[in-house]
Amino acid sequence: MDKPAVVLNAGKELPVKRFHPWVFSGAISQILGEPTDGQVVDVLDFEGSFLATGHYHEGSIAVKIFSFEQTEADEEFWFNKMAKAFEVRKLIDFEQTNCFRLIHGEGDGCPGLIVDIYNGVAVLQAHSIGMHLERHKLANAIKRALGDNLMAIYDKSVETLPPQYAANQKNGYLIGTSSVPHPAKENGHTFLINWETGQKTGFFLDQRDNRALLARYAKDRKVLNSFCYSGGFSIYALNEGATLVHSVDVSQKAIDLVNQNVEANFGDKNANSHEAYAEDVMKYLKANDQFYDLIVLDPPAYAKSMDARHRAVQGYKRLNMEGFKRLGKGGILFTFSCSQVVDRELFYNTVVSAALEAGRQVRVLHHLTQPSDHPVNFFHPEGSYLKGLVLYVE
Repeated sequence: MDKPAVVLNAGKELPVKRFHPWVFSGAISQILGEPTDGQVVDVLDFEGSFLATGHYHEGSIAVKIFSFEQTEADEEFWFNKMAKAFEVRKLIDFEQTNCFRLIHGEGDGCPGLIVDIYNGVAVLQAHSIGMHLERHKLANAIKRALGDNLMAIYDKSVETLPPQYAANQKNGYLIGTSSVPHPAKENGHTFLINWETGQKTGFFLDQRDNRALLARYAKDRKVLNSFCYSGGFSIYALNEGATLVHSVDVSQKAIDLVNQNVEANFGDKNANSHEAYAEDVMKYLKANDQFYDLIVLDPPAYAKSMDARHRAVQGYKRLNMEGFKRLGKGGILFTFSCSQVVDRELFYNTVVSAALEAGRQVRVLHHLTQPSDHPVNFFHPEGSYLKGLVLYVE
């Protein structure tokens, strides 16, 4: 046998035949060979017929499938993946935007892999050992797919890999080099990206469309952008004529970046209408007597496992209650959850509960999600992680 294989229990092949990219350990009848974490394995049905190929990892999700056809997963294979993904991204207006997500895990048939592009620099982030072991082939494939438009590829995987494996790895450039912070453009706005020390890959690309929507509501309003990180919503609001923008984040490093981005876009023009505070958002909301016309609540994931879901729901409820209290009459609330284990219906009901306790009458204006460069695999609905509501509050 050329490579190890996992054999599924009888009847457990149906999810794989329906192109779901995960094989759970409980579905496995036997393992042929002795695969190590990250090794490529075939997935076979109980009769020994081929079903798929993926990366093995001992744990609940035993195989993450990257092909439903027999393949050797060489550089040409990964190049085809990157080229197809880039074709989809060409729907983006590159005149106004030069930062986007090239690979979104299962959504692009690459479970365990994120690749973000920032104005000629690719930031690769592996969430699985298997994808990290492929990183040099992946880098060459990305370079081939994007061509001369790409000058560097940075591997920022240490933060997202299993700790025991990550302890022996280092982040660094796989191809080329670039100084940071590095300017990138989103819908005509400038953002300074630092993938080396920033959160995630350096920027939250998944809110691009929602930032553009906020711009439609920001003119002549007093705006609070909470959990602001590098100030994406703040920049859009200022550009559209908000009379006041307050950016709040517990991280001083984030606040410094917000101020740099405001200066990069406006110089001193908006100095009097923007203020940034390095404070805990809940404490800020409770202590502040300022009323706003538009509030953004975009917290980090409150739950990353089902065990933490109840606590997360209570956190979202308390946060939204405080948001409702700080909105003036006729105010707009942009509220989000990026917790995958809190589904859309649960999040909606949680915000309803918060509105009831705050005693506010509310209309739903928009249901929000992630943009097109964060696609959801039709057969992997778990990939739809970003949920948002735009609410009109009487």
